[in-house]
Amino acid sequence: MKRLQIFDTTLRDGEQSPGYGMTSDQKLQLARQLEALGVDVIEAGFPAASPEDLAGVQRIAESVKKSTIATLARCTDTDIEACAKGLEHATSGRIHIFLSTSDLHLEHKLGMDRQTALEKIVKATRLAKKYSNDVEFSPEDATRTDIDYLILAVQAAVDEGANVINLPDTVGYSSPAEYRAMFETVRARVRGIDKVILSAHCHNDLGLAVANSLAAIEGGATQVECTINGIGERAGNASLEEIIMALHVRGNVYPYETRIDTKLIYPTSQLLSALTGVGVQPNKAVVGRNAFAHESGVHQHGVIKDRRTY
Repeated sequence: MKRLQIFDTTLRDGEQSPGYGMTSDQKLQLARQLEALGVDVIEAGFPAASPEDLAGVQRIAESVKKSTIATLARCTDTDIEACAKGLEHATSGRIHIFLSTSDLHLEHKLGMDRQTALEKIVKATRLAKKYSNDVEFSPEDATRTDIDYLILAVQAAVDEGANVINLPDTVGYSSPAEYRAMFETVRARVRGIDKVILSAHCHNDLGLAVANSLAAIEGGATQVECTINGIGERAGNASLEEIIMALHVRGNVYPYETRIDTKLIYPTSQLLSALTGVGVQPNKAVVGRNAFAHESGVHQHGVIKDRRTY
């Protein structure tokens, strides 16, 4: 069995979606639950966003000891310095930097050319490494980035010492076959990638976030970024519970192990719903109220005889 790291971004990507805001106390409560669940990396927030976000990250970093605490930063000095401040008392901390690399984002969002973006990636990775030995780089909108330029961007971060390279499907655009191929290409063309953790971060705009995450694992990813109940921007992120149970139930197809305690998945889902006041849809896979319920008499008869039938 190969080891797969679980990176949970419920407190960052999930919490910033409409309707899921949490207080500092609530974030700390959920972070402790994620630690108990067995999450390897907890992305605690975006410290540069506000003094409240910074303080919340600091509380989590001081309290959680069994999981790595990650903080998000744009490729700017002030963002990275805020992350470093948030992680001062962390037992294990990671600075996660990101910069858009697709031409669409570079032109219309950042007003930046490709060369300038590469220079910012180099500078930001170098600065983040001064504050932390654990640095993750994400080329935002990777799945809509020209593949040759994506290789250059990833190579720049790896050369400066990034430990983790995350290839996000930022707008849920990719298909599983395309996403797997992108990981295989990066593995084949980036020097030193064998010493780096490759990570997948998928959004669910087309309902493919979990399928794409599993495809990334097949393509060489050894870390998956996800959220409890699949919450997140727009249609949400890849759902932690669905990924974990796919690995657990179909171990013959996905021979990977994680630290996740599957018995704590449902209580964690329920805690998030209680904290945010937003429940999960009744037919939500794994944690929905009707996930294991049957109305059909034929189905009920089969389950009574042998629950494996349905």
